[in-house]
Amino acid sequence: MILPIIRVTTSRSITRSSLSRRQLTSSPFLCSGPEHTVDRCRKQAALLPLTTTTSHKTRYFSSSSSSKNDSGGDETEKESLNKRVKISTIEEGIVNVQLSRPDKLNGLDMPMFDGIVEAATTLKDDKSVRVVILSGEGRAFCTGLDVKSVFMKSNPRKNMARLLDKSFENRNKDASVANLAQNVAYLWRTLPVPVIAVLHGMCFGGGLQIALGADLRFSTRSCQISIMESKYGLIPDMSASITLRELIRADIARELTYTGRIITGEEAASLGLVTRVVDNPSEEALRVAREIRDQSPDAVVAAKTLFRETWSEGSEEKCLEVEERLQRGLIGGWNQIVVSGRSVLGVEVPFLKRGG
Repeated sequence: MILPIIRVTTSRSITRSSLSRRQLTSSPFLCSGPEHTVDRCRKQAALLPLTTTTSHKTRYFSSSSSSKNDSGGDETEKESLNKRVKISTIEEGIVNVQLSRPDKLNGLDMPMFDGIVEAATTLKDDKSVRVVILSGEGRAFCTGLDVKSVFMKSNPRKNMARLLDKSFENRNKDASVANLAQNVAYLWRTLPVPVIAVLHGMCFGGGLQIALGADLRFSTRSCQISIMESKYGLIPDMSASITLRELIRADIARELTYTGRIITGEEAASLGLVTRVVDNPSEEALRVAREIRDQSPDAVVAAKTLFRETWSEGSEEKCLEVEERLQRGLIGGWNQIVVSGRSVLGVEVPFLKRGG
């Protein structure tokens, strides 16, 4: 048995007009506004026809596993988990990486973690790629960790061990300092070419950290954005300690992390979390990608390397190590279980006094 399988499609025939019909208008952003909830958006997303990608060539990536279904589900559920990340060529040199789990608002389950890492690793070695556009299919960019899938429906100890295990990720030199959870965001930072994230609907928790790994972020004004890990008794441990320090003041990062407050794309732009807000971030991403593609590829790669190596002080390896150490201390503790129970199940149980 092989699990998971990530579908990667390459389409050389996509034109700007076909992109605007299928991709640029496939997200009406009806999930924006404080009155909407994740559950309501999921119900809305289920009513929409899903977008498809026309492909000339399809490749599959898979990893070996035992014959047992690690997701804890039956064969039908396992098949539905196979396709998580789609890669398509928009134009020469411009590639779109699309998170494709729209029925769950692109929430991060284990196959999604694997799919994102596999996509980034594949693109890193592709010399024909000049710019990557990172987007989410359906009503949201990404709503972060799918807590029910990772910690309730499957083997939580095994999943957590994989997410925090660096040895699994030592397949390329740049990623050797990061674990699986960190690499879904950190690898976009290590990609030699610029990455542009397109935000709409919702961008929560791990989804925001993935977006922060990009070089640029274009968002709708009404996109809901949050460093939401505190709602589950956790910290943002997917390389946010690297990316946040380059973008916003420390006190703002603290406030947003301590409270988990949801802000709009417009406020995020004023704080520096997103590059700018526009009516159609997909069109803006493509416009900027074309401008970048028209520059010297060597100069663009050198410029990205320059900013990455000099923009902020401190060891990235140290930041990742601290994230992991603190996260390990939180996971499975009483207060982390309590707050997760409140957020996921609506169960009210008292906290213990804080430690430390």
